[in-house]
This record gives sequence, structure tokens and C-alpha cells, in this order.
Amino acid sequence: MGWYGDNYVHHAPIHLELIADKIWIQADDTEEGVATDLLEAGVPKKQIVLGFKPPGIRPYTGFAVA
Repeated sequence: MGWYGDNYVHHAPIHLELIADKIWIQADDTEEGVATDLLEAGVPKKQIVLGFKPPGIRPYTGFAVA
């Protein structure tokens, strides 16, 4: 994160959003995956959406579709 010449560079390894009472994982560049951490913290799979997966694939992930 910071300036590279005249361009501001920002890359977040994890991007989460709370949308309609669900946790949407929009980006996850961590080794183990933030979904694993959420599950270990007691968050049910039906409350987690893997937003970085295409909508047609989400029903097969075991997590919430939307």
C-alpha cells in the first residue's frame, strides 16, 4: 500500500463485506482461507458467501449462495 510514482497502489489480501446479514468474502489471498477462520469462530456456513466464486458455482461450495 502506498505510492508508486504518481499512482496510489492498494491491495487488500482480505476483502469482507456484510450484506443482508451475511459475510461476503470478496477476496481472500490468505494461505488457509478466511472462511476457515470464520467457521472455527462459530459462524455457520449458511452465513458465509464466497463472493469471489461465480454465482453458478456457489451452490456446490457448501456455503451460502447469496
